[in-house]
Amino acid sequence: MRIGLLTDGGYPYATGESRLWCDRLVRGLAQHEFDLFALSRTAEQEARGWVQLPLQVSRVRTAPLWTADEDTLGLHASRGLLSRLLSGGGARSYGRRERRRFTTHFTALATAVRTAGAIGGERGDAGGTAGLGNGGDGGRAAAAEDTRFTEGLYGLAELACEHGGLPAALRSETAVRILEAACRAPGAGRTVQAATVPDLLAFAAELDRVLRPLSLDWYDEEGLGAVDLCHATSGGAAALPGLLAKRFFGVPLLVTEHSVQLRSHYLAAAGTPRSAPVRALLANFHGRLAAEVYRQAALITPGNTHARRWQERCGAEPAKVRTVYPGMESGRFAALGENEGDGGPDTLVWVGRIEPAKDLVALLHAFAEVRGAEPGARLRIIGAAAQGPEGAGYLAHCRALAAQLFPDEAADAHAVGDNPVSFEDIGGAEVPDLAQAYAAGGIVVLSSVVEGFPISLVEAMFCGRATVSTDVGAVVEVIGGTGLVVPPRNPRALADACLALLRDPERRARLGAAARARALELFTVEQNLAAFRGIYLELTARAPVRRHAAPVNADGGPRPFATPPEAHVLGLWPEPDELLVPEPAERTPSWAGRGVCAGARGAGDGDA
Repeated sequence: MRIGLLTDGGYPYATGESRLWCDRLVRGLAQHEFDLFALSRTAEQEARGWVQLPLQVSRVRTAPLWTADEDTLGLHASRGLLSRLLSGGGARSYGRRERRRFTTHFTALATAVRTAGAIGGERGDAGGTAGLGNGGDGGRAAAAEDTRFTEGLYGLAELACEHGGLPAALRSETAVRILEAACRAPGAGRTVQAATVPDLLAFAAELDRVLRPLSLDWYDEEGLGAVDLCHATSGGAAALPGLLAKRFFGVPLLVTEHSVQLRSHYLAAAGTPRSAPVRALLANFHGRLAAEVYRQAALITPGNTHARRWQERCGAEPAKVRTVYPGMESGRFAALGENEGDGGPDTLVWVGRIEPAKDLVALLHAFAEVRGAEPGARLRIIGAAAQGPEGAGYLAHCRALAAQLFPDEAADAHAVGDNPVSFEDIGGAEVPDLAQAYAAGGIVVLSSVVEGFPISLVEAMFCGRATVSTDVGAVVEVIGGTGLVVPPRNPRALADACLALLRDPERRARLGAAARARALELFTVEQNLAAFRGIYLELTARAPVRRHAAPVNADGGPRPFATPPEAHVLGLWPEPDELLVPEPAERTPSWAGRGVCAGARGAGDGDA
């Protein structure tokens, strides 16, 4: 079958999220054909190029979310109309009918995002939960706002395809006035009511970026209309093309989230300089977008139960949610995992990206207590700082703290001093590869205060290492009783757990063996591929036949796949008038059946 793989800031680019997972998925399901529809986040990401793609990738279509440049965006409108839109004040360059349509649809969208949805940001810190558990009149009001949001979203999508895109219109004076009226109207949230004109301009600019997929040229019979299944590798912007493919062409949508996009937005918003009204508006928008993605998805596959709880809290139906753990390569850890040795028996190892969320400060304070009880203990911190000044500054702070807590020690007056804490990079002489990082000690420690799916813990489990972790994210679900778990931001508890394992080698060995067995059962690439192989068949088999020249079986009924292999062979398709093709379940816009967007016809079309 033909899969439309939708990505945001990842595959096929050489850097980004879920890059390795997507590559393993595409290479592992070689019996399918993949079309990639990728959104890039930065110019640097595009400059670094793509990974080498396997033969089953038939087409790649990309678009940036980081620029509004017409040529880079690849909008499908004719150059004449688009130049008028970009230079003539946005929505004012539309004809009268188009201006009325934009005003109607954008007003509906703005009215919906002035209040929180199933989960929203009314508190102003993008972390509120206003709207949860509404019943009676509150539930009906929430449903009405959801309807307004979807009508506005899909109405803008149709307008974008027919008349040359939305970016200029979303940045126009008309759009800002509509937002201002919505925020001042009765019923708007308290934080939103305080929005100033600069706040509204900032929100409109961010909305322009997030809604940019609506203005792409992917929505025709040569693009997303030609695939059997859309697989979005995250929510948010990556899922928007899948929503439109489902609405315009009836293509089923599968959504995979290893970390919930809405949660990531909330965490990122807290560290931005945006004002409280802008954060609240963005939280409301992303909350309603997530709810619509979950409503329209045929199946949602979170990477862990922690992500699943977030999805269900945001409106996903439990019956449509199926946990599929991300597959990881276990082969490179096999030799170490099958070795009965436990590395340095008195050495603790931390492996990962050095950043504030990993809370190495708490780990260093905990190790100070460990060192006081076990003078021979050592701590090896292996990894590089996160990109940017924040990561480099945090690494420097941790080095300074380690030097303060653990002055260089010497056995006598003639020996060279040595520090029990070391900071090392993978690829050096002592740690040439990742497996050797875990081989460096007998206990692997995770001290994070924020974590999604703890990849480093799974790698340690593949290596047969006992672990001590903080209770964040999906840690307890991954460990499953094969390691010790303590509360976050508690150096005393972390130290006590490490000491318990340092003093009991037999328990360490038992936990390491159990951890390896659990990882091999649940977290391998093979189990991940087997799960998605079955999901692809399941979703495509129950999707209605969408093509007019639909193939039939011996009984005269439609075959179970929208595009079976015979579709690629000439001469096997009956004539369209020989078949009774069921009507599509959802309304198809007038332009969809023509295979091209009406906006490409010419600059003068549509002016009234």
